[in-house]
Formats: sequence, structure tokens, C-alpha cells
Amino acid sequence: MPNQRPRVLSDIGALKALAHPLRQQLFTRLQRHGSATSADLAAEFGEDRGATSYHLRQLARFGLIAEDTARSSGRRKYWRSVPQDVRLPHHPADPETAAAAEEVGRQWMASADRDLAAYLSGREAFGEFAAAAMHSFGGTTLTAEELAQFGEEYIAFLSRWCREPGQVSPGSRHISVVFHAFPTPGRGDAS
Repeated sequence: MPNQRPRVLSDIGALKALAHPLRQQLFTRLQRHGSATSADLAAEFGEDRGATSYHLRQLARFGLIAEDTARSSGRRKYWRSVPQDVRLPHHPADPETAAAAEEVGRQWMASADRDLAAYLSGREAFGEFAAAAMHSFGGTTLTAEELAQFGEEYIAFLSRWCREPGQVSPGSRHISVVFHAFPTPGRGDAS
């Protein structure tokens, strides 16, 4: 993902593809744990293999995942996530696009909330990773232009640490990173 231009999902087709709950789960699974076949994923999620294959093709159609040609052989096709900086559109004019973007964002937030709750309820099982984990809550006062710059700098920083599943160091595990930077509701402009 380093040095990659952001991909803003403003295409209604791509947004709808990602808004489907199973597709979102498949996409996340491939991002976090590397390539897998439709059969592997169907078994993992308790879904029909044919349906899983269809959903994977829909994600591939919009460039969110791709065939892992290094692992695929004959009829056994592996799928992998495509490393990219995927973002939701800020203010889509089209109501259908806005609704689809809102649904994808809602799913992203729900997934982050579930992951955090699961971690917090069993953090002792994470050993040295629990000791290294950080939770922070803070804020600052920025102009709209500074807020946009702050977000871009954050993404650039995170991108420097991104590794594809096949390129991780021994002893590594997937780390969830959640970032929010938005105007505080109920507060007026700074004095």
C-alpha cells in the first residue's frame, strides 16, 4: 500500500458489492489472513461453496480482490486481497451512492467495535501483544484544511507499516487499527 493513491469508492457497483455482509466478511478475511479458495472460505463461514464463489467474483469484478496466481493451480483458484487505500466518498450527491457508502461505513464500524470488544474481554490471552497494545482518546483543534492534512499524514504513516499476509515477520499477528477524526458534535467553532 505504500505510495499508493487513495481509491475512493464512489462507484455504486463497487459500494454495493462491498455492502453485502458476506462479501464484507470475505474481503476482511482475505485482508487479515491471506489467500484462500472459495471452498476454504465456504467452510470457514458455513456458506454454500457456489454462493461463496459468486461473492468472490463480485469482489474481484470491482478490483477489491484478485486471483492469487502464485497459489492457484488448475481448477483450484486462490483469492487474495488487493492492497489498496480504500476510502468512502465524503458527500456523494446521489442518494443511492450515499446510502451504500453509509452501509459500508456502518459495517466497518460494527466490525471494529466487535473486534475491540472481543479483544478487551479476553486480552490476557494475547500475552505480549496485550502489553504492547495501545488505546488512546484525545482531540485537538484544527481547521478543515488541517483536518484533511492530518488524515492524509495518518494514512501515510499507517501505510509504512502495512505488510501483505505472505510478507510478515515470524511472530507477527494481524493488528486492528481504528482511526476517527471528525468534528466533535455539540461544540461550536473554536474561539
